[in-house]
Amino acid sequence: QVQLVESGGGLVQAGGSLILSCTASGRTLSAYIMGWFRQAPGKEREFVAAISRSGGNTAYADSVKGRFTISRDNAKNTMYLQMNSLKPEDTAVYYCAADYRPAYSTNYYSRGDGEYNRWGQGTQVTVSS
Repeated sequence: QVQLVESGGGLVQAGGSLILSCTASGRTLSAYIMGWFRQAPGKEREFVAAISRSGGNTAYADSVKGRFTISRDNAKNTMYLQMNSLKPEDTAVYYCAADYRPAYSTNYYSRGDGEYNRWGQGTQVTVSS
């Protein structure tokens, strides 16, 4: 099974940028759809962005569209989340998630956290106003 480790979180001022990374070990990531989710204190976990196995298809939550970019480098077994124009409401623990999909699902992605069975431990992102 693949193990996921997030990195890149931290404290940033509003308007700033951060790049989160999610690195996998144990299996090659190219066989997995992947996503980013976040959970703020007192709130439920929510979808942020998703990417297909090939990286050709992506999806974003309306709240981050135009500010965040999801990408992946299967050769490096790593997924990224470029976060620009950060707002205090982006403050949360960010989790990466993965789920195996067969080769014919190369363009599939999912916004639903229930479709992912591998999760990282999370990385804190705090945006100050």
